[in-house]
Amino acid sequence: MKAVLMKAAGSPEVLQLQEVPNPGINVGNTELLVRLVAAGVNPIDTKLRQRGTFYPDQMPAILGCDGAGIVEAVGAGVERFRLGDEVFFCYGGLGAHQGNYAEYTVVDERFVARKPASVSFAEAAAAPLVLITAWEALYERGRLEPGERVLIHAGAGGVGHVAIQLAKLKGAAVSTTVSSQDKANFVKQLGTDEVIFYKQTDFVEAALAWTGGEGVDLAFDTVGGETFEKTFPAVRIYGDIVTILEPKANTVWKTARLRNLRIGLELMLTPMLQGLEESLKHHAEILEQCAIWMNEGKLKIHVSHKFPLAEAAKAHQLLETGSITGKIVLLMRDE
Repeated sequence: MKAVLMKAAGSPEVLQLQEVPNPGINVGNTELLVRLVAAGVNPIDTKLRQRGTFYPDQMPAILGCDGAGIVEAVGAGVERFRLGDEVFFCYGGLGAHQGNYAEYTVVDERFVARKPASVSFAEAAAAPLVLITAWEALYERGRLEPGERVLIHAGAGGVGHVAIQLAKLKGAAVSTTVSSQDKANFVKQLGTDEVIFYKQTDFVEAALAWTGGEGVDLAFDTVGGETFEKTFPAVRIYGDIVTILEPKANTVWKTARLRNLRIGLELMLTPMLQGLEESLKHHAEILEQCAIWMNEGKLKIHVSHKFPLAEAAKAHQLLETGSITGKIVLLMRDE
């Protein structure tokens, strides 16, 4: 099969399309052989390419956590899927298990969800990592409840644009930061109640004005760095802030402490890194519920750019510009 290999860390050019042996399933277990049609491209992919994978002794590596494709073979223990089923999932791509920048992969059926029939393979492949991240951050770390007010940073981004929709599905009011009028129009279409142009407006002042001076119930930081700390005063006393980035070592926590904020750290990769099978099954359950909403037209994944598998390096270059709306996807074949 064709696959994009990374033999060493470095610039996007280290990603090279090569022929490699097809993966095989253990016929006695619950694995699926999936013919991949599309793979999502995520910031974690570019970070691992730059600095090396979590498993540097297992090189070369095939990146790509997100995949969507068609079941081509099943192990004897498989119960939920059969040949020809369309699936999507977030599994592999961190260095220990093959990722999805390839024409085929093997994944346990427990970690897989049925692809929503109403969406393309590209949209399905773009969905898993960002959906699971936003779900866990809002519903599980942030304990979002109907009627609450939430501030989502970078609402036009990959995680942000699905976080807006999940928050609205929960019955929350949403404010979000954007950098341009085009992105403002985009997030409004997703249901955003209050748009904050962070380059022209102090987002803390805007969030306080929106909430009558009280602060939001939950802030979701998808940007990191100084943004995380600057968000503390925008959150109400006894409120929540969840970040998907590691807080800086020199973070000043005084405001968070004085406001008695509950801090949530979200890393949806933890189950893969720690081998937590029950949590990986939970990820598949999240995707199954999101698939229902996608089929009902209540949840949409925006794919801004598609590249053929051979142009993975170009996809990484584009993602690293930091100005993408929605998601980037690699296609193994035309849909």
